[in-house]
Amino acid sequence: MASVDKIRRFLKLIERLQSGRVYNSKDLAEFCGVSRRTIFRDLKLLQDSGLPVLYDEQRQGYWMAAASFVPPTDLTLAETLALIVIARSLGRQEDGLPFFQAARDAGLKLFSNLPKTFQHEIGDLGDLIDIRLPRHNHLDDVQPHHELLMQSLAERRKVRLRYGSLFEQKELRTLLSPYRLFFARRSWYAIGRSSVHRAVRTFHLGRIVEAELTDDRYEIPPRFSLARYLGNAWHLIRERGRRTDVVIRFQPKVATNVAEVTWHKTQRIDWDDDGTMDFRVTVDGLHEISWWILGYGNQAEVLEPDELREMIAEHAAGMLKAYRPRKRRTKQARTSKKR
Repeated sequence: MASVDKIRRFLKLIERLQSGRVYNSKDLAEFCGVSRRTIFRDLKLLQDSGLPVLYDEQRQGYWMAAASFVPPTDLTLAETLALIVIARSLGRQEDGLPFFQAARDAGLKLFSNLPKTFQHEIGDLGDLIDIRLPRHNHLDDVQPHHELLMQSLAERRKVRLRYGSLFEQKELRTLLSPYRLFFARRSWYAIGRSSVHRAVRTFHLGRIVEAELTDDRYEIPPRFSLARYLGNAWHLIRERGRRTDVVIRFQPKVATNVAEVTWHKTQRIDWDDDGTMDFRVTVDGLHEISWWILGYGNQAEVLEPDELREMIAEHAAGMLKAYRPRKRRTKQARTSKKR
Protein backbone atom coordinates (compact mmCIF):
# COMPACT_ATOMS: atom_id res chain seq x y z
CA MET A 1 0.00 0.00 0.00
CA ALA A 2 2.84 2.38 0.82
CA SER A 3 4.36 1.96 -2.66
CA VAL A 4 0.98 2.68 -4.31
CA ASP A 5 0.63 5.87 -2.25
CA LYS A 6 4.15 6.89 -3.26
CA ILE A 7 3.33 6.45 -6.97
CA ARG A 8 0.19 8.54 -6.56
CA ARG A 9 2.22 11.23 -4.79
CA PHE A 10 4.80 11.29 -7.59
CA LEU A 11 2.03 11.63 -10.22
CA LYS A 12 0.43 14.48 -8.26
CA LEU A 13 3.81 16.16 -7.84
CA ILE A 14 4.67 15.89 -11.55
CA GLU A 15 1.25 17.22 -12.55
CA ARG A 16 1.62 20.20 -10.23
CA LEU A 17 5.16 20.93 -11.46
CA GLN A 18 3.96 20.85 -15.09
CA SER A 19 1.04 23.23 -14.45
CA GLY A 20 3.01 26.27 -15.65
CA ARG A 21 3.50 27.79 -12.20
CA VAL A 22 6.46 27.78 -9.82
CA TYR A 23 5.96 26.18 -6.39
CA ASN A 24 8.17 26.33 -3.33
CA SER A 25 8.81 23.28 -1.17
CA LYS A 26 6.24 24.33 1.43
CA ASP A 27 3.44 24.58 -1.18
CA LEU A 28 4.35 21.19 -2.65
CA ALA A 29 4.51 19.56 0.79
CA GLU A 30 1.06 20.88 1.72
CA PHE A 31 -0.38 19.79 -1.64
CA CYS A 32 0.99 16.25 -1.29
CA GLY A 33 0.29 15.99 2.43
CA VAL A 34 3.88 15.19 3.41
CA SER A 35 6.82 16.92 5.10
CA ARG A 36 9.21 19.28 3.28
CA ARG A 37 11.94 16.72 3.88
CA THR A 38 9.94 14.13 1.94
CA ILE A 39 9.33 16.61 -0.89
CA PHE A 40 13.05 17.34 -1.20
CA ARG A 41 13.68 13.59 -1.38
CA ASP A 42 10.97 13.17 -4.03
CA LEU A 43 12.32 16.05 -6.13
CA LYS A 44 15.81 14.56 -6.06
CA LEU A 45 14.46 11.15 -7.06
CA LEU A 46 12.64 12.69 -10.03
CA GLN A 47 15.81 14.52 -11.09
CA ASP A 48 17.91 11.36 -10.71
CA SER A 49 15.35 9.53 -12.88
CA GLY A 50 16.03 11.93 -15.75
CA LEU A 51 12.99 14.18 -15.41
CA PRO A 52 13.86 17.88 -15.89
CA VAL A 53 12.82 19.28 -12.51
CA LEU A 54 14.10 22.88 -12.56
CA TYR A 55 14.65 25.41 -9.78
CA ASP A 56 13.92 29.10 -10.32
CA GLU A 57 16.36 31.09 -8.17
CA GLN A 58 14.49 34.36 -8.56
CA ARG A 59 11.08 32.97 -7.51
CA GLN A 60 12.55 30.39 -5.12
CA GLY A 61 10.52 27.51 -6.50
CA TYR A 62 10.40 24.39 -8.67
CA TRP A 63 8.81 23.71 -12.05
CA MET A 64 8.87 21.37 -15.06
CA ALA A 65 8.29 21.99 -18.76
CA ALA A 66 4.76 20.91 -19.73
CA ALA A 67 6.07 18.73 -22.57
CA SER A 68 8.36 16.61 -20.41
CA PHE A 69 8.54 12.93 -21.34
CA VAL A 70 9.28 9.84 -19.34
CA PRO A 71 12.84 8.72 -20.12
CA PRO A 72 13.20 5.66 -22.41
CA THR A 73 13.09 2.27 -20.75
CA ASP A 74 15.05 -0.77 -21.87
CA LEU A 75 12.43 -3.38 -22.74
CA THR A 76 13.07 -6.89 -23.92
CA LEU A 77 11.52 -7.97 -27.23
CA ALA A 78 9.00 -10.13 -25.35
CA GLU A 79 7.99 -7.19 -23.14
CA THR A 80 7.63 -4.92 -26.18
CA LEU A 81 5.49 -7.48 -27.98
CA ALA A 82 3.21 -7.88 -24.99
CA LEU A 83 2.76 -4.11 -24.62
CA ILE A 84 2.05 -3.63 -28.34
CA VAL A 85 -0.64 -6.34 -28.34
CA ILE A 86 -2.26 -4.96 -25.17
CA ALA A 87 -2.07 -1.35 -26.40
CA ARG A 88 -3.59 -2.22 -29.78
CA SER A 89 -6.43 -4.18 -28.24
CA LEU A 90 -7.34 -1.88 -25.34
CA GLY A 91 -6.88 1.24 -27.44
CA ARG A 92 -9.42 0.34 -30.13
CA GLN A 93 -12.13 2.99 -30.26
CA GLU A 94 -14.96 0.61 -31.17
CA ASP A 95 -14.49 -2.25 -28.71
CA GLY A 96 -11.46 -1.46 -26.56
CA LEU A 97 -11.37 -0.07 -23.04
CA PRO A 98 -13.43 3.16 -23.11
CA PHE A 99 -11.37 6.37 -23.00
CA PHE A 100 -8.06 4.53 -23.46
CA GLN A 101 -7.34 5.47 -27.09
CA ALA A 102 -4.00 6.84 -25.85
CA ALA A 103 -2.94 3.21 -25.39
CA ARG A 104 -3.12 2.71 -29.16
CA ASP A 105 -0.86 5.75 -29.72
CA ALA A 106 1.59 4.33 -27.19
CA GLY A 107 1.60 1.01 -29.04
CA LEU A 108 2.33 2.75 -32.33
CA LYS A 109 5.25 4.61 -30.74
CA LEU A 110 6.68 1.35 -29.39
CA PHE A 111 6.28 -0.24 -32.80
CA SER A 112 7.96 2.68 -34.64
CA ASN A 113 10.99 2.48 -32.33
CA LEU A 114 11.66 -1.17 -33.15
CA PRO A 115 14.44 -2.04 -35.60
CA LYS A 116 13.16 -2.14 -39.19
CA THR A 117 14.01 -5.83 -39.45
CA PHE A 118 11.54 -6.59 -36.65
CA GLN A 119 8.70 -4.28 -37.68
CA HIS A 120 7.38 -6.50 -40.49
CA GLU A 121 7.41 -9.60 -38.30
CA ILE A 122 5.88 -7.77 -35.34
CA GLY A 123 3.18 -6.28 -37.54
CA ASP A 124 2.09 -9.73 -38.74
CA LEU A 125 2.18 -11.12 -35.20
CA GLY A 126 0.10 -8.22 -33.91
CA ASP A 127 -2.65 -9.19 -36.36
CA LEU A 128 -2.58 -12.81 -35.16
CA ILE A 129 -2.92 -12.07 -31.43
CA ASP A 130 -5.89 -10.15 -30.08
CA ILE A 131 -7.72 -9.38 -26.83
CA ARG A 132 -11.49 -9.01 -26.91
CA LEU A 133 -13.28 -7.29 -24.05
CA PRO A 134 -16.97 -7.98 -23.30
CA ARG A 135 -19.32 -5.55 -24.98
CA HIS A 136 -19.58 -2.42 -22.85
CA ASN A 137 -22.26 0.17 -22.24
CA HIS A 138 -22.73 3.10 -24.57
CA LEU A 139 -20.34 5.58 -22.96
CA ASP A 140 -19.79 8.30 -25.57
CA ASP A 141 -21.43 10.96 -23.38
CA VAL A 142 -19.58 9.78 -20.26
CA GLN A 143 -16.03 10.80 -21.21
CA PRO A 144 -16.31 14.35 -19.75
CA HIS A 145 -17.39 12.84 -16.42
CA HIS A 146 -14.51 10.33 -16.58
CA GLU A 147 -11.97 13.10 -17.22
CA LEU A 148 -13.42 15.25 -14.43
CA LEU A 149 -13.23 12.35 -11.94
CA MET A 150 -9.64 11.65 -13.01
CA GLN A 151 -8.83 15.29 -12.22
CA SER A 152 -10.71 15.02 -8.94
CA LEU A 153 -8.61 12.01 -7.90
CA ALA A 154 -5.35 13.68 -8.96
CA GLU A 155 -6.09 16.92 -7.10
CA ARG A 156 -8.20 15.45 -4.25
CA ARG A 157 -11.09 17.85 -4.96
CA LYS A 158 -14.70 16.88 -4.28
CA VAL A 159 -17.26 16.58 -7.08
CA ARG A 160 -20.84 17.85 -6.93
CA LEU A 161 -23.10 15.31 -8.64
CA ARG A 162 -26.61 15.05 -9.98
CA TYR A 163 -27.15 11.32 -10.27
CA GLY A 164 -29.99 9.11 -11.51
CA SER A 165 -30.07 6.35 -8.89
CA LEU A 166 -31.63 3.05 -9.98
CA PHE A 167 -31.62 1.72 -6.43
CA GLU A 168 -33.43 4.74 -4.99
CA GLN A 169 -35.53 5.28 -8.13
CA LYS A 170 -34.93 9.02 -8.15
CA GLU A 171 -32.42 11.71 -9.06
CA LEU A 172 -30.25 12.71 -6.14
CA ARG A 173 -27.67 15.39 -5.48
CA THR A 174 -24.53 14.66 -3.50
CA LEU A 175 -20.98 15.83 -2.88
CA LEU A 176 -18.69 12.95 -3.80
CA SER A 177 -15.13 12.37 -2.54
CA PRO A 178 -13.83 9.79 -5.05
CA TYR A 179 -11.59 7.03 -3.67
CA ARG A 180 -11.33 4.78 -6.75
CA LEU A 181 -12.24 4.82 -10.43
CA PHE A 182 -12.49 1.38 -12.04
CA PHE A 183 -13.88 -0.48 -15.06
CA ALA A 184 -15.97 -3.59 -14.42
CA ARG A 185 -19.15 -5.27 -15.64
CA ARG A 186 -19.03 -3.39 -18.97
CA SER A 187 -18.85 0.12 -17.54
CA TRP A 188 -16.88 2.67 -15.51
CA TYR A 189 -17.65 3.19 -11.83
CA ALA A 190 -16.56 5.68 -9.18
CA ILE A 191 -16.37 4.66 -5.54
CA GLY A 192 -16.19 7.28 -2.84
CA ARG A 193 -17.83 8.91 0.14
CA SER A 194 -21.22 10.43 -0.64
CA SER A 195 -22.42 13.35 1.47
CA VAL A 196 -26.09 12.48 1.07
CA HIS A 197 -25.56 8.87 2.17
CA ARG A 198 -22.85 9.71 4.74
CA ALA A 199 -21.10 6.53 3.62
CA VAL A 200 -18.98 5.10 0.80
CA ARG A 201 -21.07 4.31 -2.28
CA THR A 202 -20.61 3.10 -5.87
CA PHE A 203 -21.66 5.40 -8.75
CA HIS A 204 -22.17 4.26 -12.36
CA LEU A 205 -20.63 6.95 -14.57
CA GLY A 206 -23.33 6.41 -17.20
CA ARG A 207 -25.99 7.56 -14.72
CA ILE A 208 -24.32 10.86 -13.87
CA VAL A 209 -26.59 13.66 -15.06
CA GLU A 210 -24.25 16.52 -14.17
CA ALA A 211 -20.84 16.78 -12.49
CA GLU A 212 -18.95 19.83 -11.24
CA LEU A 213 -15.48 19.97 -9.70
CA THR A 214 -15.39 21.98 -6.47
CA ASP A 215 -12.57 23.60 -4.50
CA ASP A 216 -13.36 21.49 -1.42
CA ARG A 217 -10.46 19.18 -0.57
CA TYR A 218 -10.61 15.65 0.79
CA GLU A 219 -8.28 12.80 1.74
CA ILE A 220 -8.59 9.13 0.89
CA PRO A 221 -8.54 7.09 4.12
CA PRO A 222 -5.15 5.30 4.24
CA ARG A 223 -6.82 1.97 5.11
CA PHE A 224 -9.33 2.08 2.26
CA SER A 225 -9.00 -0.69 -0.32
CA LEU A 226 -11.26 -1.78 -3.16
CA ALA A 227 -11.04 -5.43 -2.08
CA ARG A 228 -12.16 -4.61 1.46
CA TYR A 229 -14.99 -2.40 0.22
CA LEU A 230 -16.40 -5.03 -2.16
CA GLY A 231 -15.91 -7.80 0.39
CA ASN A 232 -17.53 -11.02 -0.86
CA ALA A 233 -19.93 -9.35 -3.28
CA TRP A 234 -20.67 -11.60 -6.24
CA HIS A 235 -19.74 -8.71 -8.52
CA LEU A 236 -20.21 -5.12 -7.32
CA ILE A 237 -23.11 -4.94 -4.87
CA ARG A 238 -22.16 -5.92 -1.33
CA GLU A 239 -25.11 -6.46 1.00
CA ARG A 240 -23.62 -5.89 4.44
CA GLY A 241 -24.66 -8.35 7.13
CA ARG A 242 -25.84 -10.81 4.47
CA ARG A 243 -22.85 -13.16 4.17
CA THR A 244 -24.24 -16.51 3.03
CA ASP A 245 -22.88 -19.91 1.98
CA VAL A 246 -24.37 -20.96 -1.36
CA VAL A 247 -24.36 -24.41 -2.99
CA ILE A 248 -25.46 -24.83 -6.62
CA ARG A 249 -25.62 -28.16 -8.47
CA PHE A 250 -24.82 -27.94 -12.19
CA GLN A 251 -25.82 -30.64 -14.65
CA PRO A 252 -23.13 -32.38 -16.77
CA LYS A 253 -24.06 -30.37 -19.88
CA VAL A 254 -22.68 -27.13 -18.35
CA ALA A 255 -20.65 -28.35 -15.35
CA THR A 256 -17.28 -28.41 -17.11
CA ASN A 257 -17.87 -24.99 -18.62
CA VAL A 258 -18.67 -23.52 -15.19
CA ALA A 259 -15.73 -25.25 -13.52
CA GLU A 260 -13.25 -23.82 -16.03
CA VAL A 261 -13.82 -20.24 -14.85
CA THR A 262 -12.87 -18.62 -11.55
CA TRP A 263 -16.13 -16.79 -10.91
CA HIS A 264 -15.42 -15.75 -7.31
CA LYS A 265 -12.48 -15.74 -4.92
CA THR A 266 -14.26 -18.10 -2.47
CA GLN A 267 -15.53 -20.72 -4.92
CA ARG A 268 -15.01 -24.43 -4.29
CA ILE A 269 -15.94 -27.28 -6.62
CA ASP A 270 -16.95 -30.89 -5.83
CA TRP A 271 -17.59 -33.41 -8.59
CA ASP A 272 -20.30 -36.04 -8.14
CA ASP A 273 -20.23 -39.60 -9.47
CA ASP A 274 -23.07 -38.89 -11.91
CA GLY A 275 -21.12 -36.08 -13.62
CA THR A 276 -22.92 -33.25 -11.86
CA MET A 277 -20.86 -30.61 -10.07
CA ASP A 278 -21.56 -28.85 -6.77
CA PHE A 279 -20.41 -25.22 -6.85
CA ARG A 280 -19.85 -23.69 -3.40
CA VAL A 281 -19.31 -20.00 -2.75
CA THR A 282 -19.64 -17.50 0.11
CA VAL A 283 -21.21 -14.20 -0.92
CA ASP A 284 -22.32 -10.95 0.71
CA GLY A 285 -25.88 -10.87 -0.62
CA LEU A 286 -27.97 -13.07 -2.90
CA HIS A 287 -29.51 -10.77 -5.49
CA GLU A 288 -26.52 -10.51 -7.85
CA ILE A 289 -25.77 -14.24 -7.87
CA SER A 290 -29.45 -15.08 -8.44
CA TRP A 291 -29.34 -13.52 -11.91
CA TRP A 292 -26.22 -15.51 -12.77
CA ILE A 293 -27.91 -18.75 -11.72
CA LEU A 294 -31.02 -17.95 -13.77
CA GLY A 295 -28.83 -17.68 -16.86
CA TYR A 296 -28.22 -21.45 -16.69
CA GLY A 297 -31.92 -22.28 -16.71
CA ASN A 298 -32.77 -25.86 -15.75
CA GLN A 299 -29.09 -26.84 -15.80
CA ALA A 300 -28.56 -25.30 -12.34
CA GLU A 301 -30.30 -26.08 -9.05
CA VAL A 302 -29.75 -24.17 -5.79
CA LEU A 303 -29.25 -26.64 -2.95
CA GLU A 304 -28.53 -24.04 -0.26
CA PRO A 305 -29.79 -21.73 1.19
CA ASP A 306 -33.57 -22.09 1.13
CA GLU A 307 -33.92 -18.32 0.77
CA LEU A 308 -32.09 -18.41 -2.56
CA ARG A 309 -34.09 -21.44 -3.72
CA GLU A 310 -37.29 -19.51 -3.05
CA MET A 311 -35.88 -16.44 -4.87
CA ILE A 312 -35.09 -18.51 -7.98
CA ALA A 313 -38.45 -20.28 -7.81
CA GLU A 314 -40.24 -16.93 -7.68
CA HIS A 315 -38.35 -15.72 -10.75
CA ALA A 316 -39.09 -19.00 -12.55
CA ALA A 317 -42.81 -18.70 -11.72
CA GLY A 318 -42.81 -15.19 -13.14
CA MET A 319 -41.16 -16.41 -16.34
CA LEU A 320 -43.66 -19.25 -16.65
CA LYS A 321 -46.52 -16.78 -16.31
CA ALA A 322 -44.98 -14.50 -18.95
CA TYR A 323 -44.59 -17.41 -21.38
CA ARG A 324 -48.06 -18.95 -21.04
CA PRO A 325 -49.61 -19.67 -24.45
CA ARG A 326 -51.29 -16.62 -25.85
CA LYS A 327 -55.03 -16.87 -26.35
CA ARG A 328 -55.96 -17.00 -30.01
CA ARG A 329 -59.13 -15.27 -31.06
CA THR A 330 -61.56 -17.35 -33.10
CA LYS A 331 -62.41 -16.39 -36.66
CA GLN A 332 -65.98 -15.62 -35.54
CA ALA A 333 -64.74 -13.24 -32.82
CA ARG A 334 -62.51 -11.41 -35.28
CA THR A 335 -65.35 -11.07 -37.80
CA SER A 336 -67.80 -9.72 -35.25
CA LYS A 337 -65.19 -7.18 -34.04
CA LYS A 338 -64.83 -5.86 -37.59
CA ARG A 339 -68.55 -5.32 -37.82
